[in-house]
Amino acid sequence: MLQINPNLALSTTEIELHAMRSQGAGGQNVNKVSTAIHLRFDIRASSLPDFVKAKLLDRQDQRLTKDGVIIIKAQQFCTQEQNRADALDRLRTLIKSALIIEKPRKPTKPSKGSQQRRLELKSQRSQIKASRQRVDYSS
Repeated sequence: MLQINPNLALSTTEIELHAMRSQGAGGQNVNKVSTAIHLRFDIRASSLPDFVKAKLLDRQDQRLTKDGVIIIKAQQFCTQEQNRADALDRLRTLIKSALIIEKPRKPTKPSKGSQQRRLELKSQRSQIKASRQRVDYSS
């Protein structure tokens, strides 16, 4: 079980984990040991609530395929267990971010006092700039 929050958990049967060889430098074991983890999670076939599925599917995320499958590749650590934990933690974080419901913004207007202060400051600033101009002594 992958515990997302106290009210939501995912079954491990919904998450596919495959071990593969990591990319890049790795010393003697680079071509022998499969330490990287490839995680696949099908959003549409999951047991998540519908509003969470919709939020996840609407995201512009490069880890999300057109079929609604999240693909996470974890190869930061040297052991398979650490990479598995890292991939599951990243999936948990992604789902938690979809659970957050944002409050709608209430449009506000500036107060009359703030509008008046702004206009006074503008006129003061224009007077300062006008006093910097050349003085014409001929008239």
